[in-house]
Amino acid sequence: MIRLAAACLTALLLLQLTSCSSTTPKGGGDYAPPEPRDISGITDAIPRAEPYSRYGNPESYVVFGKRYYTKKDSKGYREQGIASWYGSKFHGRRTSSGEVYDLYKMTAAHKSLPLPTYARVTNLRNGRSVIVKVNDRGPFHHNRIIDLSYVAAAKLGILANGTGLVEVEAIDTSTPRPAVTQVVSKPAVNEDAVMYLQVGAVSERDNADRLRSRLQTANVGTIRVTEGSGGSGTLYRVRVGPLTSVDEADRIANTLVSQGISDSRVIID
Repeated sequence: MIRLAAACLTALLLLQLTSCSSTTPKGGGDYAPPEPRDISGITDAIPRAEPYSRYGNPESYVVFGKRYYTKKDSKGYREQGIASWYGSKFHGRRTSSGEVYDLYKMTAAHKSLPLPTYARVTNLRNGRSVIVKVNDRGPFHHNRIIDLSYVAAAKLGILANGTGLVEVEAIDTSTPRPAVTQVVSKPAVNEDAVMYLQVGAVSERDNADRLRSRLQTANVGTIRVTEGSGGSGTLYRVRVGPLTSVDEADRIANTLVSQGISDSRVIID
């Protein structure tokens, strides 16, 4: 009986984890509601302390052959990268946390933040900012850091393009009043923000030069090696770019994967 219950729980978890994948209106098979309603009255999610979901927080899980690891907590999390959105295709389906996805609620999916987590998401191009409740897993697309609900994406102004350059910062709900003011600082608006694909960050210059030589044979464009400080000393960061669009970043990332390099990530300057 115990083994059967465990098997059923595992199957339920896998079903929930695969119910949300990276979806964008361009090629992702997802779409906006046929008759969108007025969203002007929809407000940000209100951060509050909640127990973690029973089903959405395994130590690790596998989707499309790749293993992901769930963070123990969200404190200090802050990241810049590419956001996508999902809409009608998943409306009414259960999320990884067990809640039902509603495209008119301020929610989001994330691969590793504990469920639920409240986070501020800021569009780096126009400065618009929203607060969402992260209650789902995804996006399972290379170089996407968050999948926003339809309404959250609309308020950030990224519906038309399908993706946007954003900063995601977790909000600490451990205090009695997890106010928005706990967010340390709002990222500066940069209409000319550019992307790079960081392929590696190593402590030895020779290793960086070898990686650069390998990338040159892949014909992926301009390759830069920059020197900077890291947690344990000097780091040499190997980057491809600047890149002009998300599509270009995706194309180069796919090329790198075909060359056996699968750990590249988008960096925004």
